[in-house]
Amino acid sequence: MHRTTLGDFELTIVSDGTYFLDAGAFFGVVPKTMWSKKVTPDEQNRLDAGLNSLLVRTGKKNILIETGIGNKLPDRLVQIFKQPAQLLDNLHAAGVAPEEIDIVINTHLHFDHCGWNTVRRGDRVVATFPNAKYYVQQQEWEHGRLQLERDAISYMSPNYDPLLETGQMVLLNGDQEFCPASRSRFFQGTPRTCMR
Repeated sequence: MHRTTLGDFELTIVSDGTYFLDAGAFFGVVPKTMWSKKVTPDEQNRLDAGLNSLLVRTGKKNILIETGIGNKLPDRLVQIFKQPAQLLDNLHAAGVAPEEIDIVINTHLHFDHCGWNTVRRGDRVVATFPNAKYYVQQQEWEHGRLQLERDAISYMSPNYDPLLETGQMVLLNGDQEFCPASRSRFFQGTPRTCMR
């Protein structure tokens, strides 16, 4: 677990583990002859990719950026990705309980970035971080709802729709300041949010 300070903020990288991702999907149009000089895929052309979240302690708020894969994947995807589900254990090791997270920021809603937003409790899906407000760009949520053939597998509504139903998730339309010196910026052409 890597920890550093930036001004008044303490930043800690908190891992949900790693998962196997198809190298072709990971690198897109970059030819294998180029990327394979840096990393070696397995026999199925998969790479072991990190699932890293960022815990920001401001002194007044605990902010979690991204929440990893979580523990709600269907069995078929567990077999593919191996679902490490280590985020809550690593948050505990960092000295933070789920109840102590005040803000969760999802840069986008692919399952490997927002899976721990929610957990199953019996037949219900509820917030993993019960006292947090969750934030994501509205345009990203709308895109996920389209369930387009090329990326439908990346969007799993149990990771976010229950939070919208309870009012715990806020859909943003552009930039948002979360606390002094911590804001998200919306970059045109993509529904992703970046912290600055």
